[in-house]
Parts: sequence; C-alpha cells; structure tokens
Amino acid sequence: MRIAARRRPLVLKFGGELLEDRALLAGVVSAVARMAIGDGDVHAPLVIIHGGGREIDAALKHAGLEKRQVDGLRITDGATLEVVVAVLGAVNTRLVAALNTAGVPAVGLTGADANCGLSELAAPHRAADGRAVDLGRVGVPAKDADMRLLESLVGDRFVPVVACIGIGRDGTLLNVNADTLAAHLAARLSAKRLVIAGTTPGVLGRDGATLPLLESAAFAELVSSGTATAGMIAKLRACEHALAGGVDDVVIVDGRDAAALVAAAESDTPPRATRLIADCDTNARLKVGSARTLA
Repeated sequence: MRIAARRRPLVLKFGGELLEDRALLAGVVSAVARMAIGDGDVHAPLVIIHGGGREIDAALKHAGLEKRQVDGLRITDGATLEVVVAVLGAVNTRLVAALNTAGVPAVGLTGADANCGLSELAAPHRAADGRAVDLGRVGVPAKDADMRLLESLVGDRFVPVVACIGIGRDGTLLNVNADTLAAHLAARLSAKRLVIAGTTPGVLGRDGATLPLLESAAFAELVSSGTATAGMIAKLRACEHALAGGVDDVVIVDGRDAAALVAAAESDTPPRATRLIADCDTNARLKVGSARTLA
C-alpha cells in the first residue's frame, strides 16, 4: 500500500445539507482549504465523502416519489436510485469545483470508480424497534473493495471527493449511506481520524447538551434508550465500524461552524463536538445524558 509509508489520512464526511447552501458550502471549502493547504505546514492527506440528503428529498418530491427511511437509512427502489445518482453527481461536481477554485486539488469520484465503492446488496435491516425492513437497492461496502485508486490519488497529493454511490459485483449501482461509506473507507485507508460533519453539534445526551467524549460501549444504550434517533443511529453504527477497523477516533461536529470544523480535524479535544473512542477507563466512563468530559 502506498499510504502505509506516508502519513495516515484524515477522512471527512460532509452531509448534503452543508453543500446545498452557498454560504455553508463556502465555509466548508474554506475549512478544507485550511486543512489541505494551511500555512505551509505538512498536513495529513485528505479524503472526502459526501451525501446529498435534502436535495435528494426535494428531487423525489418534485418527481412525485415518496421518501422512505428507517433509522436514517433510505429505502431505495429503482426510481429512487435514479434520483439519488443524478443528485449526488451534481453535488459532487459543485463541491469539487469549489474546492479547486480555493486551491484544493480535488478529484470527483463515485464508488463505481475503480471499484473503490464495491458493495454487497444490504440484507434486511433490523430496525431499532425490532422490525426487519428490506432497504431495496442499498449497498453495504465490501471488504474487498479496491483502494488502489484512492491510495494513488492521496499519494500524489490529490484530494479524492467520493459521492456515496456503490457498485455491485454485477455492475449495478447501489445507494450507500454516506456515513457507512465514510467509516468503511476510513478503516480501509488506515485513517487516523474520521470527521462526520452535518448540522448537529455532536451527539446529544438526554438533557440536550453535547456529549464531549463518548466511548463505544455507550452507543447501544443511546439507541435503546431512544436518546439517539433517526440519522444519529446510522452515524453511531458507522462510528462503531470505523473504530473497530482501527481508526483512532471519530469526531461528530456541526459543519456550519468553520472554526469548529477545523478544530475537529486538528485538535485532540475539539470544542463544540463529540469525540468518539473505542473504549476508556471504566472508572471514568461517560454516562449517557451527562455532558461532562472523561477524567
């Protein structure tokens, strides 16, 4: 692997809600430019994954198609998939153009490029309420997805920008949850950190305050207690996968705050965000609903 001899990459996942508004997109781009270019210092290589949820929802409504989701995962039939692919392609091009204009050497991709997003058809999803739900044309990243293209781009100091579209072994395009794809790529690329940026200021406890530090042992309790719902359930499951795959930590941050976004990428104690780790000293375990940091 080319990455093994270089600095471990930083993987950034951006929710589509950050990329549809011109002002929010400008903030994201300025933060990424600082991470990629900085003040001449040596920075970790970057890999970006993005979604496009709100624009997909709007396009579905315009097409007269129903939006269906379970635990933050989109149920995808053939007609929905066509909309997803079209919207994500437009979002990807817009983001790549903005990054390159800001001096970031970004390259737009989907998971179909060089099979970097090779995926298996998802099994029926066991929902938080116990139901088994057929997700339709939704993919789960395969363990043997080919990382050589991403490794080559990163090794040559380009910034891959990957839309969350997977490809089946038969060439069929599949909708892949962006958090799931980001966690998979972070693990496969031996990333040091995964940053998940949306419009939520981290993981919230029962009191509505951001939990500054959270260990993986608490994830299941957050879901079972109902504290984590909808899209946060998918994020926590993705975080668990990334941590199990060797990523040092995951930071969930409100990407509307450019300064917080940069801190989420660079700081060991990012403010206004939640840092998630694989485990910690049981005597200092963070209790769900508490907003205190671990001792």
